[in-house]
Amino acid sequence: MARLTCRLLNDEIQNRKSKIVNLMSALISWYLLITFLGWLTFPLAYKLFPALSDRGYTLARAFGLLIWGYVFWILASLGLAQNDMGGLLLGLAVLGGLSAWAYVAQPELRIEFIAWFKENKAVLITTELLFIIAFGFMAVVRAANPEILGTEKPMELMMINGVMNSPTFPPRDLWLSGYSISYYHFGYVMTSMLAKFTGVPATMAFNLMIALIFGLSAIGAYGILYNLLSLRQTSNVESQTEIEDQKPPILSSLLAPLFLLFLSNVEGFLEVLHGRGLFWKDGPNFWTWLDIPELRDAPAQTLTWAPTRYYWWWRASRVVQDYELNGTWRETIDEFPAFSYILSDLHPHVLAMPFVLLAVAMALNIYLGGWRGSINLYFGELKISKTGFFVAALMLGGLAFLNTWDILIAGALIVFSYALAQVKESGWGWERVEDILLLGVPVMVAAYVMYLPFFIGFDSQAGGLVPNFMFITRGAHIWVMWGTLFVSLFAYLIYLWRNHVSANWRAGISTALGLVLVLLAAMFTLGILGLKLKPDLINSIIASQGLGVNGFIAASMTRRLAYIGGLLTMLALLIPTLSFLFRSKNESEDQPSSFNLQPATFTLLLIALGSLLIIGPDFVYLSDNFGYRINTVFKFYYQAWIVLSLASAYGTVVLLRQLRGAANVIFSVVVALVLLVGLTYPVFGFLTKTNNFKPAAGFTLDDFDRVQRETPDEAAAMLWLRSAPDGIIAEAVGGAYSAYARVSIYTGLPTVLGWGNHEGQWRDYALQGSRAQDIEALYTNPDWTTAHDIITRYNIRYIYVGSLERTTYRVSEEKFNLFLKPVFQQGIVTIYEVP
Repeated sequence: MARLTCRLLNDEIQNRKSKIVNLMSALISWYLLITFLGWLTFPLAYKLFPALSDRGYTLARAFGLLIWGYVFWILASLGLAQNDMGGLLLGLAVLGGLSAWAYVAQPELRIEFIAWFKENKAVLITTELLFIIAFGFMAVVRAANPEILGTEKPMELMMINGVMNSPTFPPRDLWLSGYSISYYHFGYVMTSMLAKFTGVPATMAFNLMIALIFGLSAIGAYGILYNLLSLRQTSNVESQTEIEDQKPPILSSLLAPLFLLFLSNVEGFLEVLHGRGLFWKDGPNFWTWLDIPELRDAPAQTLTWAPTRYYWWWRASRVVQDYELNGTWRETIDEFPAFSYILSDLHPHVLAMPFVLLAVAMALNIYLGGWRGSINLYFGELKISKTGFFVAALMLGGLAFLNTWDILIAGALIVFSYALAQVKESGWGWERVEDILLLGVPVMVAAYVMYLPFFIGFDSQAGGLVPNFMFITRGAHIWVMWGTLFVSLFAYLIYLWRNHVSANWRAGISTALGLVLVLLAAMFTLGILGLKLKPDLINSIIASQGLGVNGFIAASMTRRLAYIGGLLTMLALLIPTLSFLFRSKNESEDQPSSFNLQPATFTLLLIALGSLLIIGPDFVYLSDNFGYRINTVFKFYYQAWIVLSLASAYGTVVLLRQLRGAANVIFSVVVALVLLVGLTYPVFGFLTKTNNFKPAAGFTLDDFDRVQRETPDEAAAMLWLRSAPDGIIAEAVGGAYSAYARVSIYTGLPTVLGWGNHEGQWRDYALQGSRAQDIEALYTNPDWTTAHDIITRYNIRYIYVGSLERTTYRVSEEKFNLFLKPVFQQGIVTIYEVP
């Protein structure tokens, strides 16, 4: 007995050692590949980002992955390359050729290139260390919690395996056999590329990609703040005397990844206060007024500092509370990056983050005149180089392919940065509207053409704009969601005002109020059109609130006035931002010596766009399967967090450097309190999600280890299918966010129907036809003729009979045994192959 125990213990130790070796091997291979990709791309980035102090070094990895991904995808989509190692190497060769051209084309650039390396060792070393730490940290987080279960994770793994196992492009949809993916899936193409190149299975690539996106986002945010602060130091006023501003912003730029990836909303801190029973007493109190689920309930009898409620960290992504006029509650998603990485869904909005940051850097480069040139169009002259134009199109089309929602913020940043560049030369005027259209329309057309294979096959159920009469974000929830970023933003705007930076208050006030009136008019116009075009539908919605049309409008406006605090907060941020942007004086005219308003202007643009993203969903939202604004708030707020966190980090650094005496002390204390409040959530959240970094089954990045441990028979069947000839499988059909469709998810083979509600979000529900009923009949009907008709209709090759099939259906297995060959059998699992 003792020998057996020792043998089992030794086997367990060896197994854990093997897992650690596999983990480290995969981690190192991904690090080396993405680092090689960054170095390969940097000569091209150096040429394309001449206006940035870091010359695109902090962005080179993401930029290289974008170009490599695009070249590989377009060649595979056009049939010029295969979805294999040869196609990947061909794409890499094209990227290398572009970078070699950039390095060789201009001999003087080579000399400058080498000199730049010698002068910027500090930022290079810091970038590399930051990437290693960020990538390694998130890899450890995922290794302590590698399960690909719940929420959207199974769908995301399905996408990765679908791309990896598609012989040709477009990749096939594993949950609707016979169809290709109808979803923005560029991020999954990139994940598949990295996995195939390094020989890593999809179940491990999923977790590695989360770590990689985290690391790329960290250095991307760092690079943007570094460029803004470096630009601030190169003031055109020679009398600048502040010693702090003469130091390279190597360490201070680390605030950007801190604010973007770790700083969180106030809900986590409120969890601590609630858990301690603070501000709680009988009757109406602070918590019931705040009206956040769970927090409005009485705290547990045992008071604690650390949150202990099951899934307590989930609530931070649902602090905004929406109610219909009749009191019916509607869930709203207000996700932010720290929540995303604690949850670790590899969803498109997360996958796109480093590329949104790349778009911000491109916009900054345009604003600073980095792509000077001229393109003569039929309807005007575009003051941008042809190379810059096509790189912008590559970026915008790539974001549409990655996460279509992000094209809004990226496109706005690029075209408005171009307009601001023209303002520096010619001032404000109606010509700026022409500039916006002159760049915006052609670059969007070019982006569409460059990614045409994706757009042709993309079928979304998203519709047009819908008026939002009922759902308005309360001021209290605005501050819970955004307070940690707003403190520095408001302080920075006050600082600009107190230091007499010129502002056009009339233009700022009129534009901000005008935008609100436009949104209000759009809301009423869309409502009137709805009454005209779909009177039965609109009247039924109004009637469900127990009101007539006039009563509905009166009640909605009354609510809007009752919740006016949210709008007033946003106007307080937007009005001074626009006023400083619209200043009538030139940037260098009559300004204090400590000011270089170029980075300030770009930061103000980030604040303005972020504010509009928060205001917009209070008036209109995008029609989709959800039927209300849940998805619009989710996507717009997430984009707003990215740009506002960068602006907040910039404002914080500037104030910490420039304020003197008591003002500096007070602001430093305020920043410390903000960090305490904002970092409470990620500290407790990461500890909760990883069981204090003590995983019961040991550290691993491969979720398939769990599958083998929990369901060894099914794991063996899935491994057999992975090596079997390609074919469509039949498995049990059931609801989303469950174990259904698990065979297709883990094998990469298409099934007749996976999660039907997700397919309904991606394309017309009618395409599913009777698939669910047919699969049920295939398993339950004892008649072979019926089964054979179904097999033929969907070209099924493998019929999987496991525990889920037996519990979902009354399986009539005799017909399979009579007419089909069981090609795999172990325990409770049998796989039949159609000859």
